Amino acid sequence: MTIAAGSNRSSRIAGFHKLSPRERLDLVAGFAGLDDAQVTHLANMGNLDPVLADKLIENVIGTMNIPVGVATNMKIDGEDVLIPMATEESSVVAAVCNAAKQNYETGFFTSVSGNLMIAQVQAVDVADPAGARIRILEKRDDIKAACDACDPVLVSLGGGFRDVEVRLLDTPSGTMVVTHLIVDTRDAMGANAVNTMAEKLAPAIAAWSGGRVYLRILSNLADRRLARARAVWKASDIGGEAVRDGMISAYEFAAADPYRAATHNKGIMNGISAVVLATGNDTRAVEAGAHAFAARSGRYTSLTTYEVDKDGNLSASIELPLAVGLIGGATKVHPTARACLAILGVTTAERLARIIAAVGLAQNFSALKALATTGIQKGHMALHAQNIAMMAGAVGEEIDRVARLLVERASVRMDVAQKALEEVRGG
Repeated sequence: MTIAAGSNRSSRIAGFHKLSPRERLDLVAGFAGLDDAQVTHLANMGNLDPVLADKLIENVIGTMNIPVGVATNMKIDGEDVLIPMATEESSVVAAVCNAAKQNYETGFFTSVSGNLMIAQVQAVDVADPAGARIRILEKRDDIKAACDACDPVLVSLGGGFRDVEVRLLDTPSGTMVVTHLIVDTRDAMGANAVNTMAEKLAPAIAAWSGGRVYLRILSNLADRRLARARAVWKASDIGGEAVRDGMISAYEFAAADPYRAATHNKGIMNGISAVVLATGNDTRAVEAGAHAFAARSGRYTSLTTYEVDKDGNLSASIELPLAVGLIGGATKVHPTARACLAILGVTTAERLARIIAAVGLAQNFSALKALATTGIQKGHMALHAQNIAMMAGAVGEEIDRVARLLVERASVRMDVAQKALEEVRGG
């Protein structure tokens, strides 16, 4: 079966999900008019087994390979750690390396609040919301028994149901009764476990509340699963008091202004998401939780804090939800994720969360230092110059030569790169 490119093509392809990845690719190639080089590229799935790729998501036709770099110099809780980071953005890995190098002797110190996840069960059309809340809370023992029965293995590992909370939410359509199931998911991220529990409890919640249950699903605002990191940089090691004060001013800008905080926190997530992705965890869940946590006061603000300690040095800290795991999903079956976890040497989800928090703080430190001194573009664009050189058509040794010319000319642009490539090839 083929689909010719043209005005009569249709995206309604019967049985598409039943085909093999290569059969799907051939159909897509005909639909989109892909050339032979594009088809060959998509057919090459790199180091990921096509059979596994076809099981991870639906309608697979290829893979998207992201570079995995390693951040060095990191000392976390007294232990030297190499950090695998999966990202397509230049300067991210280098930023972590540079920040860690400047406080290597003391390093980063971390902690976590635990492994508790929240599942929400939403009940509507409840005649007496306040009374329903109390009735549900009275059923704590029944709720615990039902939740723990959903996952005996989790319970055997020391996890399982921990508590129940009930919130009343006023909405335009009436007061919702929202039950929170608090569950210790141990070394799993826990989405499947808590979702199963919420589904199991839904009929009982409906009966106890006298209302109708709609949503029953986890919350990605995992504020019972916080990870924290702190570090101190000597003022003399980072360029003196002027640099220190400039960095604090940059932090205060982000703390006060959501327009700045959005970019400030995006930089933090550059580092965090790179480690989350490298270890096969859910980047979208972590990012959603982090940004929601940043707005928990009702105003979006910085995830980090910067201060001057009693010795005049720069003291920095970060706190955010980090629902990551070592078992389940891609973390368990993706070979690259398994290799990255081996590089990290982690054996618990708590340790992984601690490391990720430290990476986020290191990333933020480098960004603020750059902003307070040379500006963000100097270092970033120097690394980005290689990408521009390749986009201009440079290959092999030409890439570094063209990139050097772009940096020397302080103009990392495509048109400049094309002229530089002509010079390199002509000279």
